[in-house]
Amino acid sequence: MNKVYFIGAGPGDADFLTLKGARLLERCATVFVPTPFEQTFVEHLGGKELLIPFNYYFDELITLIRQRLEAGEVAFLVPGDLTFYSPFQALIDALGEVAEVIAGVGTANVASAWLKKTLDLPGVCNRAIIASPRTLGDGESSPTIGDLASPGVTLLIYMNNIPLAELVAQLRSGYGCSVPIVIAHRLGLPGEEVVRGSLDDIVEKVGGRDFFNLAVPKSRPALTLVLVGETLDATVDGGWWDYRREHIWKYREEA
Repeated sequence: MNKVYFIGAGPGDADFLTLKGARLLERCATVFVPTPFEQTFVEHLGGKELLIPFNYYFDELITLIRQRLEAGEVAFLVPGDLTFYSPFQALIDALGEVAEVIAGVGTANVASAWLKKTLDLPGVCNRAIIASPRTLGDGESSPTIGDLASPGVTLLIYMNNIPLAELVAQLRSGYGCSVPIVIAHRLGLPGEEVVRGSLDDIVEKVGGRDFFNLAVPKSRPALTLVLVGETLDATVDGGWWDYRREHIWKYREEA
């Protein structure tokens, strides 16, 4: 039975494709590729039929997939991976056992690596929360980003649709002070830009750049991740390491 592989493609840099993803992608004659992945994954796509999934309504897309499955296996390059805010879940549910999901390197992982920072650092940040203003909603009882922000929390904000000055005001109300913030735009893609600052100065540092596509006439993905929290500029000495060595790791060796 031919399969449809939903392959986590990271933020768009082919270097983040897993070995398993690359192996399965090579087997597929038809690949559904969101723009601009047809450019960034070009070395993996030679000789394949390339289709943009967002050009089709759902039923049209299912019909097209089933047609292509008659001839061979099919792949989708999934931005990031399936884990957060993926539009591909309905396709996977409809395809059932024909669908197989291949884990990818998510944008949050890439951002953490780029910054060289652990996002839930003991003694600094005790939890990391992934959220989007778009999915929180705007009803009277809906939480705001400010409600999720508090000391000890690292916030990862996807698909922000709030003007930066307003977003910063919400974050400050939750944190109660200025904390580090990073605007990570198009990580792994042409035009990559990362702006680091604090809630005090990030609006000035960003200036007039429209990282969230709020000024464009037609809404389109901005491919911008916002990270906020004390861990982004924290430094750690070796005390925590030695504590774990003394109280946890050495007993595992003895077991």
